[in-house]
Formats: sequence, structure tokens, C-alpha cells
Amino acid sequence: MTKILVYGAGPLGSLFAARLQRGGNDVSILARGRRLAELREHGVIVVDVLTGERTVTPVTVVEELAPDDAYDLVLVIMRKNHALQILPVLAANHHTPNVLFLMNNAAGPGELVEALGQQRVLIGFPNSAGYREGHAVHCLTGTEDDRAYVPFGEVDGSITERTLEVARMLESAPGFGAEIRTDMDAWLKYHVALLFPSLAPTLYAAGVDNYRLSRTRDLVVQAIRAMREGFRVLDALGLPVTPSKFRVIEWLPEPILVLVLQRMLANPLMETALVRHAEAARSEVQHLIGEFMALARTTSVPTPTIDRLLLYYEPGAPEVPEGS
Repeated sequence: MTKILVYGAGPLGSLFAARLQRGGNDVSILARGRRLAELREHGVIVVDVLTGERTVTPVTVVEELAPDDAYDLVLVIMRKNHALQILPVLAANHHTPNVLFLMNNAAGPGELVEALGQQRVLIGFPNSAGYREGHAVHCLTGTEDDRAYVPFGEVDGSITERTLEVARMLESAPGFGAEIRTDMDAWLKYHVALLFPSLAPTLYAAGVDNYRLSRTRDLVVQAIRAMREGFRVLDALGLPVTPSKFRVIEWLPEPILVLVLQRMLANPLMETALVRHAEAARSEVQHLIGEFMALARTTSVPTPTIDRLLLYYEPGAPEVPEGS
């Protein structure tokens, strides 16, 4: 039986732990404080936002990763700034060959590889969203009929036997699939450009209200222009648009993009997919902005819209009047 540790007991760590356990793996989840007590008493309670299905999954709960602990896979599912803090703990453990980081990352895998060695590190993204309410986590994720494919890959883009083995582990989880990518670092950078120097600050400018943002055309226009600036930064660094579907942001006329984005933002599912994370993870958002702007400063690409939007991350920044 495959032995897996999920390092991070937030909404998505809890979700992956429950699904992988239900897939027949021997799963442990690392938690501390009140969350540790909740999981031991109640198990992992997951509510599917789309279907309303509620599941309770007993999972082994641990308080630490000791140097002598041995797992086939450690899944690190947490905010980027928090993941960097646990690198010494992961590095001290030499009995786990595979550590898959599922998280936002604009800086690339350098710090992860420096701490653990390239032979242990894989990078990816959870491709789900969620929030915690009481003992339960509410998640927007895949189902048996419509799987959520988890993109991941090797740091150097190769496809190895261990990549295929980790894919099999992920595929065992009900509702999940695995998408092995050879360009995962670029994928993560474009995902950051799509959200954090662009959509996130406009959401803050709209009072962290996706419906209000959808009705405030000026902010939607700025979000699109900032996305395009971010994409130009990455293009200047030699990174092709990834995934390819994001190319529509480059070639679709701005008025049409505005209408498309307004409709997307007015979807109630955006409360789970965007708003809840923006409210709960401001420290990660700030960290990722810093990482992306460090990339931008290595190029000569002008970013006037991004620079203007970054002001909305400042404490006490005024909100934009609805409907501007």
C-alpha cells in the first residue's frame, strides 16, 4: 500500500488527504493546534460545493515529520510563503524520495531544489479551491464524472519512472486525474501573472466582492491590461504562453474580453474559487506579488497598469466606486 503524507491541513490539504485515503492509500495528514484536535475527533469532513455531497473520512493525523519517517510521497499543499518555512524539516528527512509541492509559485523551483535536491522535488498545482467553515472544508473540485486534473511535473521537464508513479498515486484519488507537464514552471508563472498582479488587486479595490468587481468596468479593463503586461514580461523571459488556452487573453479584442471576464466574475462559484482565498491569504498574495515583480524587474517590459494596481495592496487604499 502506498504511504503518503499530506503536509498542510488547510482546505485543499484536507481534501487531498481524504480523497487519497478513499483511493486505497495509507494517508497521514500533518496538523497542529486546534486543527489537529478537530481532525482526530471528527475526521476529514469535506462538502462538495457543486453537489452538496458531504463525506467524512478517517485519516491518520501526525504532529511532525521526523527525520526517520518514511513515506512514498509527501504532498506539500500550503501557501508558498509557508512552504518555504518548512524546507529545513523536509530536508532533514532523507527517507522520502518524492516531495510534490502543489502551490502557487512565481520564483521557480530554485529554493526547493537547493534545500532538497532536484532528485526529490516535483512541482505542480492542486487545481481545486476551498475554504474551511467550522470542522468542515467546502471544496470546488473534481467528481467521478468530471475529474479535476492535477498538473505537475519534474523540475527539468523530463518524464521519469517516478513521475509516472506519482501520477498513478494521484489518479487513485476519486475525482482526480493527473496531468504530467514538461513545462510546469512556466505554467505556474503564467498562473501567477493571470491572478496576482492583475485580478487580485482589482478584487481588493472592489471590496473583495466579485459581483461588485464584475459591475465596475474600469477595474475589469485594468485587470485585463495588467494580465497582458504580465504575459509580456514572461514572454520577454522566453516563456511561451502556458497553458495555450491563455493565448486568447493576448489576441481577443479588449471589449470582448471585458464582457467575458464580467460574466465569469458574476458566477457564484467565484466566491469559492477567488474571493475566499483572497480574503484568507493576503500574506501569500503579497509574497507572490514580490516574486513576480522581481521577475518583471529583470526585463525592460513596461508595466504601468500593474504598477498602478499594486497601490491597492497598500494598507488603507481607497476602494473604487462601484460602476466606475
